[in-house]
Amino acid sequence: MRKKQLVVATVVALSASMMMQSCIGSFALYNKVKDWNEHVGTKFVNEIVFVAMWILPVYELSFAADLFILNSIEFWSGENPALAQTKVVDGKDAKYLVASNEEGYTITNMKTKQVTRFNFDAKDNSWSIENNGEEVKLFTFVDDTHVDVLTRDGSYTRVELSQPGVLAYQQLAGIGGVAFALK
Repeated sequence: MRKKQLVVATVVALSASMMMQSCIGSFALYNKVKDWNEHVGTKFVNEIVFVAMWILPVYELSFAADLFILNSIEFWSGENPALAQTKVVDGKDAKYLVASNEEGYTITNMKTKQVTRFNFDAKDNSWSIENNGEEVKLFTFVDDTHVDVLTRDGSYTRVELSQPGVLAYQQLAGIGGVAFALK
């Protein structure tokens, strides 16, 4: 497991160093995901969402899509499809239609027509992922200082939205101090 963490940390460090260059693209999709996370709530809520999105791996996929596809499109066409509300993303085996609205995000595989949704439920103040008719709640805001978060074993744990609470969740998720080094 340590070897995997080292590989991930190395890839992220190299990728981050490439992001500092001015001629490689805007990384619009990754930045939209990151910017959205920064405006979800307090800094503690943001950290919980950040950790959950690394586990899922939303950040890794958005960064890879930018690195290998969207930045190339931006270089050759002058426009980045990630800046639109609805965009088509070319994947290795298919094209994906990504649409966003106030209720969340819909990702449709244009080849298989498989649809995945990231849903926000304002009634219980939660985010979930829906795929093939099955929905899994990722986390729920309990109050201003607590959130119930999905763990790797499928249960939920209540996390205090404070630095100690976030650190405890990171340890439970098995990423320790890596998230702070990546953020």
